[in-house]
Amino acid sequence: MRLLQFTAIKLSICLIIGILIGSYFNPSLITAAVLCILLLLLLGIEHFLVKRHSLHFGVLCAFLTIMIGVLSISLKDAKNNQIHYSHLNLDRPWTFTLKIDEVLKANNFSDRYIATVQQMDSLRVTGKIILYINREQQSTPFKVDDEIISYTTLNKVAPPLNPHQFDYRKYLKGLGIHQQLRLSNDQLVERESSHSTIFGLAAKVRIQIIDKLKQENFGKEELAIIQALLLGQRNEITEITNTDYKDAGAFHILALSGLHIGILLGLLHFVLSPLELLPKGRVIKLLVIVLLLWGFAFLAGMSSSILRAVTMFSFVAYALYLNRPTSHFNILALSLLCILLLFNPLLLFQVGFQLSYTAVFAILWIYPLLQKFWTPKNWILKRGWELISVSIAAQLGVLPLSLYYFHQFPGLFLVSSLLILPFLAIILGMGILVITLAVSNALPSFLVALYDGIIRWMNTIIGWVAQQESFIFRNIYFDIIQLFLAYGILITFISILQKASYKRTAIFLTSIICFQLWGLGIKYHIHNKEHLLLGHTGRNTTILHHSGQKVMVYTNNWSGSKRMATDYSVANLTSELTHQPLKNSFTVATERLLIIDSSFTYFSGDTNLNTIVLTQSPKINLDRLLDSVQPKLVLADGSNYNSYIERWKASCLKRKLPFHYTGEKGAYHFKIP
Repeated sequence: MRLLQFTAIKLSICLIIGILIGSYFNPSLITAAVLCILLLLLLGIEHFLVKRHSLHFGVLCAFLTIMIGVLSISLKDAKNNQIHYSHLNLDRPWTFTLKIDEVLKANNFSDRYIATVQQMDSLRVTGKIILYINREQQSTPFKVDDEIISYTTLNKVAPPLNPHQFDYRKYLKGLGIHQQLRLSNDQLVERESSHSTIFGLAAKVRIQIIDKLKQENFGKEELAIIQALLLGQRNEITEITNTDYKDAGAFHILALSGLHIGILLGLLHFVLSPLELLPKGRVIKLLVIVLLLWGFAFLAGMSSSILRAVTMFSFVAYALYLNRPTSHFNILALSLLCILLLFNPLLLFQVGFQLSYTAVFAILWIYPLLQKFWTPKNWILKRGWELISVSIAAQLGVLPLSLYYFHQFPGLFLVSSLLILPFLAIILGMGILVITLAVSNALPSFLVALYDGIIRWMNTIIGWVAQQESFIFRNIYFDIIQLFLAYGILITFISILQKASYKRTAIFLTSIICFQLWGLGIKYHIHNKEHLLLGHTGRNTTILHHSGQKVMVYTNNWSGSKRMATDYSVANLTSELTHQPLKNSFTVATERLLIIDSSFTYFSGDTNLNTIVLTQSPKINLDRLLDSVQPKLVLADGSNYNSYIERWKASCLKRKLPFHYTGEKGAYHFKIP
């Protein structure tokens, strides 16, 4: 099937190109708007003066759609919003009025929220921030739509302090968040009354449902899974369970999104089939399905992932109403256009959005081809092959993205799919029944025990699959060039399965060769360099020496350094990662380092040192040491007290000696020729 025959797909590609161009070049809002208007005028002239649409008309449509993409992303840019809080002086304190938009999963130290800034003093503003509130005894977490007032100063979201670390600042930027705020309970005042929104109302309904479920005899872990499956609330799932689902290749079961809405659509399509017997029954059925899908979205809290999934499958429901299978790609592209234009073009840069659409597109494209290979007559074999085909199609579609973002691949994803997915429709259907009866105070105890046992059974299976460590491929290097080359290989391979030809085979083989050459080039570049850095690890010291294919980590606490070292090792394609206890001094190439920790008492060695590294808050007279050793640089890592850092910084500033604190400036990279 030639996908580019669909107009909506071509327009979607142009829109995505426009969003990417706008994000990279950041044109002004006026420029984007003027170009859109000019292209629209040219398109109108072409339409009315030329009776038959020519190639010029198609080209103008393409350029107009690209510019609409540029305009849409420009409208989301804070610099183009005159009432965005970033246009004010953020270096001084303000009286902020904040409204809670979303409750995030809390950590051991603070409750986390996404909030909208409504006012700064008496000025009306807008814009989102990430809000941290210290967890204290007797404190009650805030809810969606709660409003708080605080006199404070916003802070920028810090960049990653270590190389190849997860860039939380970039992630928040994709959500339109550029500032953060940390408060304790004595620094804020909660408003007694606040304006309610549909999101707050949805959150209240969800809280009431969760309170009803907590009154029943569900296990703690089982209840957490029920909340995730049916209400999109994953905050109470333990880290162990999260890891098990990820390692088993079944995390999509917990993330309430396209999979669940698709299953719900299938259930509704089957259950409401009798409506087709009525006059205009197919139209009534479509309307009821769409209303119920959006009702479920409301029940699940109207999160962004649910909104985009329900929007997408509302279009799919319309495609089922049309009863034309070839229109599914067109409908999918139309939903993409509407979501990016009407909701938020920044969704394009979110991992969940990319995975959802890629998986659905792959299923629509690859699944029919897999079904042509084998059509078993036995009903059980047929259903089993259908499930395997769907899983293979979805995993093939998201495999490059998964390797690029997560650097791992669960080899037993088919086992998880075969053991869980056949029963997921039943689990979801029973869950909706359980919630309905619980809210009505009519939930029988035998149904609680049955459903609790089913969820426990699912967790046990996932845990067993996740324990098969030999089938989990971790720490796989994959950069953005390999991402595009991998999709080139996949697309050309699928095109060969559709219709083999010399041209398609040549392109497929060329894609594989390019992928291999790029990998060899990266290995040659990386393995012919030597690198030394001091990392930032809390309450720990990590010095990393990279030479060729080996990475040596000097640390006295390997567990505290392992994650940083592993991230670096994966990103640099090294084959050997080892560690040794930290030494007091050593030399790498021309770099000579003196490590001074809390056990340091006296240094009587060669005074010709390049660098002093201060760790573990040593109680020393730094002024006297600097006068005797006269280093060229002083470093301090994350294992030191802040008060010591300030004192050392002042001593170095007095001597005009470079001072680098990893907690402020990030890891220090030594210059090795």
